[in-house]
Amino acid sequence: MPQALRNTLLSFRDVLATAGPFILITVVLLAIAYWVLDPTPPRKVVLATGVEQGAYAEFGRRYAEILKTHGITVELRNTQGAAENLQLLRDPDSGVDLAFVQGGADAERPGEAPEEDLVSLGSLFYEPLWVFYREDSAQRLIKAPLVNGLSQLHGWKINFGAPGSGVPNLMARLIDANRIDPAALTQMKMTQTPAVVALLEGQIDAVALASAPESVMVQMLLQTPGIKLLDVAQADAYSRRFSFLTPVMLPRGVVDLASDLPSTDVHLIAPTASLVARESTHPALIQLFLQAAQKVHGGAGWFQRKGDFPNARGDERPLAAEAQRYYRNGPPYLQRYLPFWLGNLIDRMWVALASIIVILIPLSRVIPPLYEFRIRSRVFRWYGQLRAVENAMGRRPGDELSRELDDIEHKVERVSVPLSYADELYALRSHIDMVRRKLSGASAPAEG
Repeated sequence: MPQALRNTLLSFRDVLATAGPFILITVVLLAIAYWVLDPTPPRKVVLATGVEQGAYAEFGRRYAEILKTHGITVELRNTQGAAENLQLLRDPDSGVDLAFVQGGADAERPGEAPEEDLVSLGSLFYEPLWVFYREDSAQRLIKAPLVNGLSQLHGWKINFGAPGSGVPNLMARLIDANRIDPAALTQMKMTQTPAVVALLEGQIDAVALASAPESVMVQMLLQTPGIKLLDVAQADAYSRRFSFLTPVMLPRGVVDLASDLPSTDVHLIAPTASLVARESTHPALIQLFLQAAQKVHGGAGWFQRKGDFPNARGDERPLAAEAQRYYRNGPPYLQRYLPFWLGNLIDRMWVALASIIVILIPLSRVIPPLYEFRIRSRVFRWYGQLRAVENAMGRRPGDELSRELDDIEHKVERVSVPLSYADELYALRSHIDMVRRKLSGASAPAEG
C-alpha cells in the first residue's frame, strides 16, 4: 500500500475513533426522537364511505387515487351511511380510521359532550336533503301537482333510508318538528338503490336522500320525468331550529341549462358533511387527507363557490390539532416543494433536530482536544521509556541501555502521525539521538 494512502487511512481512523462516541450519541438521540415523534405515517388507512352508488363512495375513490400518489393505500369500506360510520369509528376493533359523517347523524344523543376519541378534519361539502316524490302521488294524495312542505306528507309511503344511514334520524326530527304523527306515514327502510327502483315503479310515493349532488341517483332522479323534488320553502326556519342545517338554493337550470332543469329555483336544507377521524390517527395522514379534500371539494359546485370548502366552521366535534394548523397556515411549506415523505420528515423532525444540535454543539468542542491528545500520546508515551534509559545511565550496563534505545528507535520508526504533528515525531527521534550520544559519552571514559 502506498505510504500516502496508508497515512490517509490512518488519519481517517484516528478521526473516526475520536469522534465515534460523539457519532454514537447523535445516532441514539436521533433514534429516540424518531421513535417518540413517529414522523412516518402508516402505509394503509381504512376510510368508511357509504352506499356503492352514493356521493361518499365517489369521493372515497377520489381520495384513494390522490393518496396513492403519496404511497398511501386507502381501503374503502362501504356502509349504509353516516350513522354506521360513527359506530365503526367508536368500535376499537372495526379497523376504520376515518369516515364521512353527515351533520346531525348523531343527534339521537342530544346534550351529550362529543366523544373525546373522535376529531373532525373540518366541513367538506353541503349534503342536501333531497325528497323526491312521484307527481301522480301528489295528485292522488293532496290533489295538487306539487308538494309545498313536509307537513303535506300525511298518509304517504316514504322511504327514509336503511338503518345505519343518517337520513332516518334526520327525517324523524323534521317530521316531529312538523307535528306529523309517525303512524300517519308508511316508513320504508330500504337501501338507496332498491328504494329508487321502487319509486320509479310506483311502489312507494317518495324517497328521502341526503347526498351531495355528485350522487348518481340524485343526478338521475333530477332528470326523470314524473319525479319531482320537494321545494323546502321554510328552509331558513329549519336552519334556525336545527344548528346543523343550512339553507341552500338549487339554482334554476343548474342541472341542465338546455332543458332548463330545474325550471325554478328550489329551496333545500343541507347538513354539512365532514371527515371524522380517531384521535390517534397519525398527523401526517390528517395532513394528506386535508390536502386531498382541498382538491376534491375546493372547487365551485351547485351549492358553493370556489374556496368555500373545506373549512373549519360549524362542526359538531373538536377540530384535530393538525387540521387547525392546516386551516391557519395551509400545507406545510416544505411539502409544497419536496416529495411528501421528505417534506413530512423534515417538518416533523426539525424541532428535535434543532434540540439535538443545541445539545451536541458544546460536546463537539471536546473532539479537537481529544483528537490532539490521541495523536500526541503516540509520541509522548515513548518519552517515559526514554527518560528511564537516561536515568539508568551509570547504574546499568551501557550495552544493555544501548539495546533498549535501539528497540525504542525501531518502534518509533513505525509510529505514524498526521503531517501536522510530524514535528513532534521528529523531535522524539532527535531526543533519542541526544540520549544515545549522552550514553556514548558516558560509556567512553568508563572503557578508557
